[in-house]
Amino acid sequence: MASLDHSTSTSTDDTTTTTLDSKDNNKETELQFSYDEETLVIRMFNLVGERWSLIAGRIPGRTAEEIEKYWNSRYSTSE
Repeated sequence: MASLDHSTSTSTDDTTTTTLDSKDNNKETELQFSYDEETLVIRMFNLVGERWSLIAGRIPGRTAEEIEKYWNSRYSTSE
């Protein structure tokens, strides 16, 4: 059976924090993206889709894995 990941998001004036709680590793990971980073991720996703490494190349200090986790926790739809 697949494990369920739970996420919560909070927003401040210029940063968005997404907390991921995974049952697989019982470790909480916090991803903080500024408003500008979030806007760029959205715009790039609309242009290139799920090419996370290409998107990460436009945001200094971010990895493709961080951006993918952030996107999936924030914008993915449950089926």
